[in-house]
Amino acid sequence: MHPTIETMRDVVAKGDEEALKDLLAKEVKFKPPTYYKTWTGRDPVAAVLGHVAQVFSDFKYRRIMGEGVNWALEFECKIGALDAVGVDLITLDDAGLITCFEVVMRPYKSVGALREAMNQRVMRDARFLSYKEALT
Repeated sequence: MHPTIETMRDVVAKGDEEALKDLLAKEVKFKPPTYYKTWTGRDPVAAVLGHVAQVFSDFKYRRIMGEGVNWALEFECKIGALDAVGVDLITLDDAGLITCFEVVMRPYKSVGALREAMNQRVMRDARFLSYKEALT
């Protein structure tokens, strides 16, 4: 397994923004399951992922598939009382940094709960006022 993916497996569940930043390329793109726009940039993406880790509970990766620069990490978690499963689709650059991080999830009700929880958290985090330009 690629060292970045091994580290990510441990760091994502903890929501450690600083450790996440070390894994992200400067212009990383994050495509969330709850929003139609893409977040771009190391700081905004690390902040979003840090908040997600606070919303998820009982998070664990079930399967990790891939090689080279393309990876799929299947996970399960809870959002409040709701169960959710999803897949993190990861693309690495030649230096091993994450350049694209896309998340697909189900079921619909759990994705809606995630969106609601994230909106509440982001509205209370002043950094996101400056991160609006990071959305494309």
